[in-house]
Amino acid sequence: MLALDNTLYPAPAPVSVAPAELVPSRYALKVGDIDVLVVSDGVLPLPTKMLAHNAEQTARTAWLDGMFLPQDAFDWALNVLVARSGDRNILIDAGLGLDPDLQLPRAGQLIRRLEAAGIDLASITDVVLTHMHMDHIGGLLVDGVKDRLRPDLRIHVAAAEVKFWASPDFTRTAMPPGFPDALRATAHHFMQEYGSYLQTFEAEHEVAPGVLVRRTGGHTPGHSVVRLASGGEGLTFAGDAVFAVGFDHPDWHNGFEHDPEESARVRIGLLRELAATGELLVATHLPFPSVGRVAVDGDAFRWVPVFWDY
Repeated sequence: MLALDNTLYPAPAPVSVAPAELVPSRYALKVGDIDVLVVSDGVLPLPTKMLAHNAEQTARTAWLDGMFLPQDAFDWALNVLVARSGDRNILIDAGLGLDPDLQLPRAGQLIRRLEAAGIDLASITDVVLTHMHMDHIGGLLVDGVKDRLRPDLRIHVAAAEVKFWASPDFTRTAMPPGFPDALRATAHHFMQEYGSYLQTFEAEHEVAPGVLVRRTGGHTPGHSVVRLASGGEGLTFAGDAVFAVGFDHPDWHNGFEHDPEESARVRIGLLRELAATGELLVATHLPFPSVGRVAVDGDAFRWVPVFWDY
């Protein structure tokens, strides 16, 4: 059963019983006839320099101060989507997983949060990967998960992404030490486990009615975004094309971007498109649940979070 609801608990707990979590970790909405659930995989602490390694320190400091954020490191959200279109139950990205070597206890929460939402892994018919960084594929590598997935599961990913990770080039990234090795190892492990499940595409592919995945490149060569459209409504899951700083400074380069200039072009084009249509935006690393719209603000943009619907 695929249950999409806004509640953190299926029934009120007695006052004497401490809740398992004190913050919401899933948010439900509808895009026409498509049911959508945003699920938090937790948070990933990273250095703030990763937000804009091409920006002057004074500019980065000013932006962080203006956002009331710490100067050294802060928590990047990890958001995942589940969508139901017709008879297809689609997981869009799969979170970080639970690699003990990473020592990230507040991340890798996706599998247990899917269970808390009443979502049986065997009900998932399709997985769409925006790209193959470890915080987007790791949940599928958690012990026991593969055995619970259906044997006819289809994993959709751009062909350019698969080709890239066969021999990845990190020369234009600016990641902390250890990350390139971890990314390479996780992608290799993923291909060993799930290579036979992959359904690759070149430019775009309709996964299910109203669910279209489109390659953008930039962040990685095969990075893709997913647009849900039904009943005159639309929502784009932007993966890592958009970060929180990208509205005010869309030309700032994120340290994980494999082609920073192309990433900036993709980001600006996507934000302009969403500002023109008024359609919803969700992205991996915007604060949970990251559901909002984009407005033009001079030469930059403004993120307008939706009012939560209870």
